[in-house]
Amino acid sequence: MKKAILFIGLFFALSLFQACGPVIVSHRLADPPPPWFYPNRIEAVRYVFFPEFNIYYDLNTRVYIYLDGGVWVRRNVLPPRYRSYNLNRSRYERVRNYYDDNIERYHNQNNSNRGRSNKSGVRRNN
Repeated sequence: MKKAILFIGLFFALSLFQACGPVIVSHRLADPPPPWFYPNRIEAVRYVFFPEFNIYYDLNTRVYIYLDGGVWVRRNVLPPRYRSYNLNRSRYERVRNYYDDNIERYHNQNNSNRGRSNKSGVRRNN
């Protein structure tokens, strides 16, 4: 009789767990995006570009990517020259439809000439 009651109790306990739905186990807790990045919208992008500073932010790895002495570097914090700026107030652009690890290729194709004038640097005196 005790085994039957134990079996019925176990059956009901397992059926209660089934009603809870799937359980998702992750190796890493999901970090929320930085506060400056679309707080009320969900959009699938990997990179954010700050054109004023020529800096990218990788949302997957949570690092800033920027040129330092002609070399692309990835850092957890902004470079010292930009740490006083408030990114909450800075203009940024979502890099849509680009998920590759090599942001240099994207930058060379899309943003390398930003902020430069189309005029040559030669001045003519009339």
